[in-house]
Amino acid sequence: MCVLMITGVILLAVGVWGKLTLGTYISLIAENSTNAPYVLIGTGTTIIVFGLFGCFATCRGSPWMLKLYAMFLSLVFLAELVAGISGFVFRHEIKDTFLRTYTEAIQNYNKNDERSHAVDNVQESLSCCGIQSYTNWSTSPYFFKHGIPTSCCMNSSDCNTQDLRNMTVAATKVNQKGCYDLVTSFMETNMGIIAGVAFGIAFSQLIGMLLACCLSRFITANQYEMV
Repeated sequence: MCVLMITGVILLAVGVWGKLTLGTYISLIAENSTNAPYVLIGTGTTIIVFGLFGCFATCRGSPWMLKLYAMFLSLVFLAELVAGISGFVFRHEIKDTFLRTYTEAIQNYNKNDERSHAVDNVQESLSCCGIQSYTNWSTSPYFFKHGIPTSCCMNSSDCNTQDLRNMTVAATKVNQKGCYDLVTSFMETNMGIIAGVAFGIAFSQLIGMLLACCLSRFITANQYEMV
């Protein structure tokens, strides 16, 4: 039963990690604000609580408590299965959504709002610029006033506004790679880790569900024998 508590702790850790590590990328992918990391954190906490309930049910030797525990495990298992299949089926749509929302973020870039900060964060952390390349900034209203954002610069001390307003000069000052391929590759790598953890958790929950049912039957059979 303690396996469920461990999986709850893992989910909780993945949720916190996702918020801290993937928060920037999620904010760019989601057309509206998303609570996915908070859902993982909440789910992990709930699983820990039910894990304690399962341990209590085992200590008490209560068949109905064990059946309730097994029912909860089956619901969580099915929910994870549906979420995993949906993520796999719609993975290409996620890429298309990211391309669209990232393009919109560049067109509406003002250096001040949340998405502008997210764009700067991505460009600085991945050493990239624009969508496919730095030239994508030439269509942004921000470019006509301020030039390419300084987050694109290879060396911030060697970048100035005048250089960044000139595409020819800026080509020698900013990162050449676009961010789209780098971000999608980064997310696929990290999503692979999350998927692996999720399948491991789902498998352990399936075992826990079977053990709970077997233990419930065993306790019930012993009670009948005693009678």
